[in-house]
Amino acid sequence: MKPFNVFPYDSNINFIRLRWLSLGIALAMLLVAVGGMFVKGFNFALDFTGGAVTEMRFEKPVDVDDVRERLDRAGYEGAQVQSFGSGNDLLIRLQPKQAAAGAEDKGNTTASDVQNALAFEGNPGKVLRSEVVGPQVGKDLAINGLWALIFVVVGFLIYISFRFEKKFAIAAVLTTLHDVVVVTGWFALSGHEFDLTVLAGVLSVMGFSINDTIVVFDRVRENFRSMRASPEEILNKSINQTLSRTVITSFVAFLTVFALYLYGGGSLEGMAESQMIGIIIGTLSSIFVACPLLTIGFLKVTKQDLMPKAKDEAALARRP
Repeated sequence: MKPFNVFPYDSNINFIRLRWLSLGIALAMLLVAVGGMFVKGFNFALDFTGGAVTEMRFEKPVDVDDVRERLDRAGYEGAQVQSFGSGNDLLIRLQPKQAAAGAEDKGNTTASDVQNALAFEGNPGKVLRSEVVGPQVGKDLAINGLWALIFVVVGFLIYISFRFEKKFAIAAVLTTLHDVVVVTGWFALSGHEFDLTVLAGVLSVMGFSINDTIVVFDRVRENFRSMRASPEEILNKSINQTLSRTVITSFVAFLTVFALYLYGGGSLEGMAESQMIGIIIGTLSSIFVACPLLTIGFLKVTKQDLMPKAKDEAALARRP
């Protein structure tokens, strides 16, 4: 059966010729994202800022969107509402109104206000628990998220250095960091809420971006060992040969996340949004950023960089 290709396998689109334009656009996007993060900042959710958590149980299932509207009218704007279990239970996260009160008083007062705001006719709600998450917990979560980001970047750098060469590792990490900064910068510029689910989405974007880049780099290494051409021609050929795979994989992944965005509810909307943007940016960066980086400065790759080492020659010769 003939494989399905969006682009012909022997297509010859000259991506490398556009490298200065594509790298310039990528740099501009990076600067705008960084500027948005430093100038405008993030709209952090309760996961990072602290707040009140109230768990309620109703006799009948309630509409989550209706609950959010009632809480907005009661003065609790931006409340996070999740249904779980049989659908009769709600987990509500919001900012207490009484900033000067003690933690216990804030929890009790907020729970009473929430119960009054959600007094559905014929379907009363019962407060199962109510507690206040302090800002220190949110600060710890933010620090742990930063450490997770650093751990992933260092892990990528070490793995790709062993799998390929240091030049490839640096180019791949720079490309991935570009994708992450652009995605997080979008949340700063748009003012959309940044919570733990968004952070999870950003970390998954890193995995998607690095996977896409490694596929292209693996083809680059194979072509460097089998083709007699300039590095620019080999890089360009490698991008074209993996283009269909890149586009099809990204399109299918985008459809999956888009369905999650539409039907996953408010609690997963931020994560799905970060993943959708990350898939688009990651796909474009693997084509227009990763390989072009290997043609400039100290990252410029040569045939000697990718020729098999002496210890690999015997293993390569045994391959069918």
